[in-house]
Amino acid sequence: MPALCISSSVDRSPAQKGLCLQGVMSFAVAALLALLLAACNRPDAQGPGSGGAGGPPPEVTVITVKASSQPIELEYAGQTAGSRETEVRARVAGIVQKRLYVEGAMVKAGAPLFQLDAAGFQNQLASAEAAVAIAEARASQARRDQARLVPLIAERAISQKEFDDSKSALELAEATLKQSKAQASEARLNVSYTRVNAPISGVTGVAAKSDGNLLTAADSLLTTIVQTDPMFVNFSVSEADYLRLNKQVNNGQLSIDGKRAANGSLALTAQVRLADGSLHPRAGRLNFASEKVNSQNGSIDVRAEVPNPDGSLRPGQFVRVVLTGVNRPNTLSIPQRAVIDSPMGKIVFKVTPDNKLAPQPVELDGWTQGNWIVTKGIQDGDRVLVEGFIKANQPGMTVKPVAYAASAPK
Repeated sequence: MPALCISSSVDRSPAQKGLCLQGVMSFAVAALLALLLAACNRPDAQGPGSGGAGGPPPEVTVITVKASSQPIELEYAGQTAGSRETEVRARVAGIVQKRLYVEGAMVKAGAPLFQLDAAGFQNQLASAEAAVAIAEARASQARRDQARLVPLIAERAISQKEFDDSKSALELAEATLKQSKAQASEARLNVSYTRVNAPISGVTGVAAKSDGNLLTAADSLLTTIVQTDPMFVNFSVSEADYLRLNKQVNNGQLSIDGKRAANGSLALTAQVRLADGSLHPRAGRLNFASEKVNSQNGSIDVRAEVPNPDGSLRPGQFVRVVLTGVNRPNTLSIPQRAVIDSPMGKIVFKVTPDNKLAPQPVELDGWTQGNWIVTKGIQDGDRVLVEGFIKANQPGMTVKPVAYAASAPK
C-alpha cells in the first residue's frame, strides 16, 4: 500500500496526488473491515431483531384466520342501453311544418314532436265526409222505398222481382254508406297523423328532418327517443365462468341469496362501476339471461336493470357490472397484503405457537371486500403475518405478534 502523504501537496504532481488519495481510501477500508471482524468475534453478538442481547423481537401485525360465510363479488365489463329505444316516424307523407320539441329534452308519452302540413289531408277529410252524407241520403231513400213496398207485396199488388230489387237497392245503399264512413275515418286519422306525438317517455334525439323537408314513405324517420329510467346494462358471462358457478352452487360451495326470477336469471344485485371508479348510487338486479351461448364469443348474454331517475347514466357508456348476492360458506380469507409473490408461487408467513415465522404456500380463489379467499395452505385458527415484513424478513425469526385491526371495506 502506498505511504500516506502528510506533507503539503502544493508542489506535488497530479500523479503523486492520485497515489496519496488511493492510500487514504485503502486505509479507510482496512479500518472498517477490522471493526466488523471485531464485532463478529464478540461473544454476546446477536442478529438484529432476534430477541437476544441485540434487541427485542420485532413487533408485527398478525390476523387469526376464522372460517365464516363470505360474500363474493362477480365483476364483468358491460355497456349501458336504454330500457326502451324507439324510432319516431311519420305515418303519412308530407311537408314538415314545425318541430315542436327541444332536442335532447325529456318528453312524456303523447307529447307533440312535429307538425306536418295538414291542408291536403283536411281537404280529403271534407270530401270523405261529403261522400258519407250522400251515402246516408241514398240509404234513407232506399229504406223508404222498401217500407212502401212491404204492404204491397203482402197484398200481391207488385211482383216478387220488384220487391227483391228494392231490397237489394237498400242493401247496396247501406254497404256504400259503410264504405264511405270507413274512408272518412281513414281521412280523419291521416289528419291526426300530421301531428307526430311521442310514442314513449324518454330523452329525445336530434331531429332527422328540419322544417320544410318532404317526408316520403321510404324516408319517414324524424327522430329517436330513448327511455333511460330504468337503464339496461348488457354484459356477457364466459361459458367457463358459468359452468364453474353452476357447479359450485350445485355442490354447496356457493349459495345464492333469493330465488331465481321467472325468466330463469339468478336473483343477484347489480351495481354499476363507472369509468372514474365511482359506483352508481342505485343498485339494480339481473332481469335476463340468455337461454343459449353466443356462438360469436362463446359467452352467455346477460342483462341487468338499474334505476336511473336522475339520468346520470347515459346509453352507450362502458361500465363494470358488480354482482352481489353470492356467498361462500365456511370460507377462510386473509387481507390481500398478507400474500406475497415468490418463486414458489403465492405464500404467506404463518406465526407458530412459539411466535416464529414459517413460510407457507397457499392457493387462492378470488377475493372479496379486500381479502383473498384461501382454499389451501392454512386452517381455521392459524395466525398469519399481515404487516411488518420489513422488520421480520427471515423464516424462523422470533416476533412479537399484535392483533390486526381491519379497516372497513370501501
